[in-house]
Amino acid sequence: MILKNSLNLLLIVSYLGLSACGVYSFTGAAIEGKTINIHYIDNTARNVVPLVSQTFTQKLQQRILSQTSLSQVNNDATDYTITGSITAYEVTVAAITGNETSSQNRLTITVSIEFQNRINDKANFTQSFSRFADFSATQNIQSVEQSLIADISEQLADDIFNKAFVNW
Repeated sequence: MILKNSLNLLLIVSYLGLSACGVYSFTGAAIEGKTINIHYIDNTARNVVPLVSQTFTQKLQQRILSQTSLSQVNNDATDYTITGSITAYEVTVAAITGNETSSQNRLTITVSIEFQNRINDKANFTQSFSRFADFSATQNIQSVEQSLIADISEQLADDIFNKAFVNW
């Protein structure tokens, strides 16, 4: 009986401790607001690939909206706002073989993001995020580009989500 009461007391204290710090999701995110406006992320990079903006914006929206209880609102009278642009889209050599030919190529995507938190101004940030994926030099970029963009966009969306809501 004492063990059961102690366990109940521990659960109550744990719940009160967590609820005093804000609203938490299972991802560890502290979400106090109800609305967010995730603007379309334009591609201002030297190499403009139309698929990048759309894919990245969708991945970012999916990540945030599926992991929080926030609602997307298309005006700036929201608790949170995300704006930004894709600033770099580059294919470079990642590895060279003994005869000085490329064996691996690398696609790198960099985005500049501005996050506004109208509930807590101290959580605002403007930051660049960059991720890459390697692919075989025997592959044509057009044959792997769509899947690489999707993978990199997902990684970037995770990084932005963590910075904005988890503070990792």
